[in-house]
Amino acid sequence: MHRNSNNKKIQVWLPLLFALVMVLGMTLGYLLRGNSSQTRGILMLPGKRSPLQEVVDLVNAKYVDPITDTLNGDMAQAMLAKLDPHSVYIPAVDLSEINEDLQGNFQGIGVEFQIFNDTVNVINVLQGGPSEKAGLQVGDKFVKVGDSLVAGNKITNARIRNLLRGPGASKVLVTIMRNGKLLQFTINRGLIPIPSIDASYKLDSSTGYIRINKFSETTYEEFMASLEKLQKQNFSQLVLDLRGNGGGILTEAVDIADEFLDGNKLIVYTQGYKMPRQEYRCKRDGIFEKGKLVVLVDENTASASEVLTGALQDWDRATIIGRRSFGKGLVQEQYDLSDGAALRLTVARYYTPSGRSIQKPYTHDGNGDYGNDLLKRYQHGELVNADSNKVQNGKAYQTKSGRTVYGGGGIMPDVFVPFDTSVVSASVNKVLSRTTVSNFVYQYYVQNKNELTAYHSGVEFAQKFNKDEDLWNAFANFASKDSLAVNSISAKDKDFLKDHLKALLGRQIWRNEGLYEILNADDEMIKKALEAVKK
Repeated sequence: MHRNSNNKKIQVWLPLLFALVMVLGMTLGYLLRGNSSQTRGILMLPGKRSPLQEVVDLVNAKYVDPITDTLNGDMAQAMLAKLDPHSVYIPAVDLSEINEDLQGNFQGIGVEFQIFNDTVNVINVLQGGPSEKAGLQVGDKFVKVGDSLVAGNKITNARIRNLLRGPGASKVLVTIMRNGKLLQFTINRGLIPIPSIDASYKLDSSTGYIRINKFSETTYEEFMASLEKLQKQNFSQLVLDLRGNGGGILTEAVDIADEFLDGNKLIVYTQGYKMPRQEYRCKRDGIFEKGKLVVLVDENTASASEVLTGALQDWDRATIIGRRSFGKGLVQEQYDLSDGAALRLTVARYYTPSGRSIQKPYTHDGNGDYGNDLLKRYQHGELVNADSNKVQNGKAYQTKSGRTVYGGGGIMPDVFVPFDTSVVSASVNKVLSRTTVSNFVYQYYVQNKNELTAYHSGVEFAQKFNKDEDLWNAFANFASKDSLAVNSISAKDKDFLKDHLKALLGRQIWRNEGLYEILNADDEMIKKALEAVKK
């Protein structure tokens, strides 16, 4: 009986022990950059075999069934979950797409598509991209890609994406339905950018606006181009929007901070148990070191975004407006493994110039508290009540001018703006959870293209489009055919959805820049930002 008990204990712990040794023997190589790095090569760890390594060898040599890659991945992830919330195992099948987002580009044909009624519709064509050069247009419908029938064939986003993407300069033959006629086009695949700047334009005669959605390899270059464009328009103050920015490559955020800070000021430093302190300082004259600066943050502003925000706050360079940021202050390095998978391992913590850690507390018990933190903030009123929007038990630090700031869980804004709870009503969520809205916007655009494209920008569209009620009636009629009744919703929900439809039309015409030009016209944080830069 005692022996059976021991065997059960071994069975419980075996996967975790196996995972531990597997990860310890993983490949390590060169560091890409910052908190989203990649490595190549193999590093065999020295020393004699540990009991855990012996267990792995015995399992591989003697176990009754083959040990699959999936099982290896599951065991690796189970072990990493005991370390911290951001150390992860990335299967080989997922690695390419994850890396594309950080690289800021991929090889493809340069179209944005949506699937309506089992048909792949072209809803945007990249200007100057491979598809535009070949002759594709918004409104085209894919019938075949190569020899593969895609229309009415239970096509999925993943399948059409795999068919359209391929090596740079390779060719793909597509059959398109346009105005009832079948047309064929040969497209030469090329490098397609994944922009990290959503919008850059002037909010008023003197205030520039730049929204950054992530920090990829191309972000600093995109940021400088946006700033130089605004300089030609004679701006004197800037609103930098980092809401929803989950981070990315540390050095891209550092380079942007350098454009706002002078001298050799410390921007951030990293340090871990086995990683010595590494400082990142200003190293060049910045393009915007003097003008008034506002940074917008919310509960989804994380990691490298918090590094940038924390540095600007500690040096009293910017006014931070919004809500407490996410609180991710852990640094990851990414290591490629011999089977094509990767390990993204936490190796250090970020510290702002004043010395505060922005990492919020976490435990290793796997109870989900860390992942549910934002939901708890909402339930506890932290997103709507300024007094509750504070780091509990956070250590106090001083900015350059002596203002008190706190560590231990994100960046606290200087000016609090509550979350608008009116946009999360059950009626609104019911409508937005369906594809009805995106389907309608696309169809409305195709039917009214000449009228809509007569506007020159989202700003002009927001100011001059006066057919809101006609737009709503068209949507209500469209939704009813999709078994979605919207005429009975409250006036407040109706107003929100009307504005949402206009913003999505803006995106259809001018991509994300149009979306935010329209959304920002009635945005409370933008209003607070404009008040701040005028003081």
